Amino acid sequence: MLDKLTQKISDALRTISGKSAITEKNINDAVETIKMALLEADVNLRVVRRFVNATIDEAKGEKVLRSVNPGQQFIKIVHDKLVFFLGDTKQDLHLKGPDTLSCILMLGLQGSGKTTSSAKLALRLKKEGRHPLLVACDLVRPAAIEQLVILGNQVEVPVYQKTGATDSVKVYKEAVNWARQNLIDTLIIDTTGRLQIDEPMMAELSRLKQAAAPDELLLVADSMTGQSAVDIAKVFDEKVGLTGVVLTKFDSDTRGGAALSLKTITGKPLKFVGTGEKPEDFELFHPDRIAGRILGMGDVVSLVEKAQAVINQKEAEALQKKMEKETFTLDDWLNQLRSMKKMGSLQSMLDMIPGIAGKVSEEDINKEDFKGQEAILTSMTRKERLNHLIIGPSRRSRIARGSGTSVAEVARLIKKFEKMRTMMKKMTKLNRNPASQAMMARIQPWFK
Repeated sequence: MLDKLTQKISDALRTISGKSAITEKNINDAVETIKMALLEADVNLRVVRRFVNATIDEAKGEKVLRSVNPGQQFIKIVHDKLVFFLGDTKQDLHLKGPDTLSCILMLGLQGSGKTTSSAKLALRLKKEGRHPLLVACDLVRPAAIEQLVILGNQVEVPVYQKTGATDSVKVYKEAVNWARQNLIDTLIIDTTGRLQIDEPMMAELSRLKQAAAPDELLLVADSMTGQSAVDIAKVFDEKVGLTGVVLTKFDSDTRGGAALSLKTITGKPLKFVGTGEKPEDFELFHPDRIAGRILGMGDVVSLVEKAQAVINQKEAEALQKKMEKETFTLDDWLNQLRSMKKMGSLQSMLDMIPGIAGKVSEEDINKEDFKGQEAILTSMTRKERLNHLIIGPSRRSRIARGSGTSVAEVARLIKKFEKMRTMMKKMTKLNRNPASQAMMARIQPWFK
């Protein structure tokens, strides 16, 4: 995500970092490069101007020009300005307690990912201990109700629907009665969307807002549309009122214009981002962490949080001990490869690793090789996976036939495994967090 912006800004900062002294010309050159990067990323012109002026004013201060490490000071200034324009701090949902019914209206145009985001949000709230109900109030788009029902089944959240209904307010009121009878504490309402903003849609949303008095009005916008997403947010806020924005397809956005412009132009915080196709690929938006990713610094905190969400603590500690003693086996590796499928977008995880962020793309990851590795491992007996040293020539031939690969590929996998096991032992000395180590064990096998 934000690959182009990350690359260009990193290049600009590289020219100034590490210098024992910087001049106004150094600063002007670096800021000019950053300015062009922001414009190419489709960031709003007014936002670019504010960013550039604020950065120059602070960077040309005497404290920076004469500081012990002016290069690092300049990088910190750029980081702080990015955080400010992204929204300063993360914004949580403001919902009532579990004993009172809360309501969230999901707004947006057709094709923005509104229905999918509704289900993803429901899953997230469910994991946090709430009892959500998805309400099908998009009565215009064909198959919108069916889609919500399918997604609700996937995330195991109930869906209230009314076949043949034409009045979304009536559907909402009936959903409230059903919710109170079934111990529901949060309504997530999938509202009407159209291909473009029009008066009938806004009138219906206004009626629904008045009836529901929602705690949150979240606009779901496609980050790939750049400035169009910002313009749409501005109109929705003026017509209906918003409390926040959800940006979808954030994992595919190489530019970042919408994320950097939304808060300044609309005044509304970016609360969540969709980072993949799976129901779990829905994250809180942390301005400071995203700023770190844009600057190529990675995001270790999010990486560890993602690991802790899917990795059992006892499993992680056991894996750590195996890494330290080099007793990590091919059977362990197979388990890591399989669990990788539950982790969401691999590219988004790579963007969180310092030193890798912004430098490794999909082209650097051999996914076909990953499938071959799994086939080879599953063609081994468990005894062979627990002790790879017993895999001689005859066993390699059998494994190759069973996996549809060659003896050379089997030998290459074993050699790669031995090299990886040595690297993991070194890694444990640098990072003592078991969950983080378990995450790295999942990622490492993907590299060529």
